[in-house]
Amino acid sequence: MTDSKTDICDNSNDTITKRLRAAGLRPTVQRRTVAENLLCGPHQHVDASKLFETISGNGGRISLATIYNTLNDFERVGLLRRIAISGERTWFDTDTGDHRHYYIPDEDRVFDCPSSALVIDVTPRAPSGYRIEKVDVVIHLEADTTKTSD
Repeated sequence: MTDSKTDICDNSNDTITKRLRAAGLRPTVQRRTVAENLLCGPHQHVDASKLFETISGNGGRISLATIYNTLNDFERVGLLRRIAISGERTWFDTDTGDHRHYYIPDEDRVFDCPSSALVIDVTPRAPSGYRIEKVDVVIHLEADTTKTSD
């Protein structure tokens, strides 16, 4: 997997501000807060409610509605990738490059599937007047209760 996430943080609000402006976003306090929590540090998959809990738990003051709006703004300008799971939930991925995901509903968890684990050999031709923008693959998992120990 190629991690196309750009780490925009060097412990400087100026770097975050410049990156948000370069993406065409006004660097509000709320957007900078979300950027610090998502785009600084390791690659992650988040949903709005968990991000709200994280920011609030660290003393941040931001509404859940503002987080939803900010995540959508970041996705629109290419800072995040949206992962929609069968209309059930939406996660946002800080790795915006092409890659696949595993989803475990019982654990409420999304994580990356190794690129070598799934090869898509042929993609369908887009209908006339359209082009394929991207292909999202989410592999749904459940616990294997049929395994027996040796």
